[in-house]
Amino acid sequence: MKQNSHFDLIVIGSGPAGQKAAVQAAKAGRRVAMVERDRYVGGSCVHRGTIPSKTLRESALHLAHLRRSAELFSYATCDELEMELLTERMDIVVRAHDEYINNQLERNNVQYVHGRAKFIDNKTVNVSYVAGGENQITADYFVVASGSSPRAPEGIPIDHEHVYDSDSILSMIYLPKSLLVLGGGVIASEYASIFATLGVKVTMIDSNERPLGFLDPDLTGKFCDSFAELGGEFIGCSKVASVSWDDVSSVVVKLEDGTSYRADKLLCAAGRVANVKGLGIENIGITLNSSGLIPVDANYCTCIDNIYAAGDVIGHPSLASASMEEGRRAACHALGLDLGKTFGEMPFGIYGIPELSSVGQSEKEAIQKYGSAVVGRANFEEIARGQISGIQDGMLKMVADPKGKLLGVQIVGEGATELVHIGQMALLNDGDIDIFIDNIFNFPTLAEAYRVAALNIRGQLG
Repeated sequence: MKQNSHFDLIVIGSGPAGQKAAVQAAKAGRRVAMVERDRYVGGSCVHRGTIPSKTLRESALHLAHLRRSAELFSYATCDELEMELLTERMDIVVRAHDEYINNQLERNNVQYVHGRAKFIDNKTVNVSYVAGGENQITADYFVVASGSSPRAPEGIPIDHEHVYDSDSILSMIYLPKSLLVLGGGVIASEYASIFATLGVKVTMIDSNERPLGFLDPDLTGKFCDSFAELGGEFIGCSKVASVSWDDVSSVVVKLEDGTSYRADKLLCAAGRVANVKGLGIENIGITLNSSGLIPVDANYCTCIDNIYAAGDVIGHPSLASASMEEGRRAACHALGLDLGKTFGEMPFGIYGIPELSSVGQSEKEAIQKYGSAVVGRANFEEIARGQISGIQDGMLKMVADPKGKLLGVQIVGEGATELVHIGQMALLNDGDIDIFIDNIFNFPTLAEAYRVAALNIRGQLG
C-alpha cells in the first residue's frame, strides 16, 4: 500500500459489524479499506465464537441422536474419537465461512489490510503490518468494529490448559469427564448444555438465582429442567472464593460458603470486554463509558463526528445479527446513504440445548406497560411434530394485551431460533392473535404451536 493512501471509509475489524459496514460502503461505490489484526477475517464470531460453538452444538445433537440409535439398534459408538471428530467438523465449517467472507470482500473491491490500527488523529491511523513495517493511511470516515475478548476476572488463573475462557474452550484436545462452568449468562449456558449433551458431567456456578435471568422464567425453567435431565447441575446464589489446579488431575473451586467442587476442566464465562487496547482512541478524544464500551448515538456515531462504532465495542445486545445491522447503518449514516427503515422488533436467540428465543415484550414487561396481559402457551409435547421428532421439552409462549393484540413471543425448544421469526413478522405488521387462528399451518409442524397458543388466548378473551 502506498504511503498515505486515502479512503472514503476505513473499517477497523472484520467481524459481523465490520464486514457489513465495509460491504455496504463498497456497494455504494466508495473506496473502502478494512484493517484486521488477526490471521483470518471474520473476527471472534467466525473463529472462536458464534460459528464454532454453533457447529459444536449441531455435532453434539447429532452425536446424541447417534447414541440413542446405538441403544435402540444395539451397536457401539467410539467415544475416544468424539472430540477429534467434533473439532474436525468445526474446522471445515470455519474454513468455508472464512473463504466466503474473503470472496465477498474481494468481489466488492474492499482493500484488506492485515495489521494493527492506531489512531493518530481523527483522519489518520497508523497501521503496523503483521508481516513487518508500518504505514499511515487516511480516510474521511472510520467505523470501529474491533469486537470483544473474554473477561478475565481477578483471581481466576486462566491457563488455557486446565482453566479455559470462552475463546480457548474449543482448543481442548480431549473431551473431559467433568467440567465446571463459572457464569450463568448466554455463553456459559450454551457451552454447559452442549457439553452435558456430549456426556460430560457439567456443574454451573453463578451468583444469580437462575441462569439466563433476563429471560422469561417459563423459558429458563424449561432450560433448567432439560439441563438437569442431561445430568447437569446448576449452583445458584453462590460466589467463588478461589480457583486452583491441584497439580494432579482436577481444577478446584471453593465458594465463599466453604463448599468446594472438583472437575477435570473449568470454563470461565464471565462476560466479554471491548477490544480497544492499542487502538489509540484516547488520541482522538473518545473516552470509554463505565462499562468499558465506546459510547455512540442513535446513528452509531461517537463523540467525534466522523468516527463511528458498531458491534461488541458498543455493548448490548452484542448479537452477531444486531452487529451486522449496526455496521451497515453506521456506514450508511457516515456516507449519507439511505438508511432504509429502522429495524424494529429484534429477535434474541440463545443456542443452548434446548434453544431459547424471544421477540417483543415478555409477560412481565407487558403487565408493567398495560397493567395486565393475556398469555397463551403451547407445549411441544402436545404438538404432533414434537412427538414425531422427539422434541418434547419445548414450549411457545404468546403474550397479548387485553384486546388480543400480539405483544411478544417467547420460545424454548429445538427450532426456537427459527420459529421466533414468525412472531417477529406478525409484530412488525402490528398483528393480533387472530392472524394465527384464521390461517393454515402445515401439518405436522412445530409452527402449529402458534395456533394452539393463540387459541389459548382467544379462549380467555371470549
